[in-house]
Amino acid sequence: MFIIVGLVIIIVGVLMVLKTEALLDMFGRIEVFDKYLGTEGGSRLGYKIVGMIAIFIGVLTMTNMIGGFIQWVFAPLLRFSKPQQ
Repeated sequence: MFIIVGLVIIIVGVLMVLKTEALLDMFGRIEVFDKYLGTEGGSRLGYKIVGMIAIFIGVLTMTNMIGGFIQWVFAPLLRFSKPQQ
């Protein structure tokens, strides 16, 4: 099951990276991307970054390593939320 879900996420990410212009036509410009990633190509770059993040999450899901990655990311926060003995 993890392999199928991961593959779907990877395919969506690849399509986001390859078909950035179509996404821009469908959803338009995003002000945050334009403001922080450049003036004219900011939205395109933002869509590509979101697609690459989706590919990364898809690979982690497909290899069933997503749980370990989430624990690693949130470990500093979880360390402080444990009761002290």
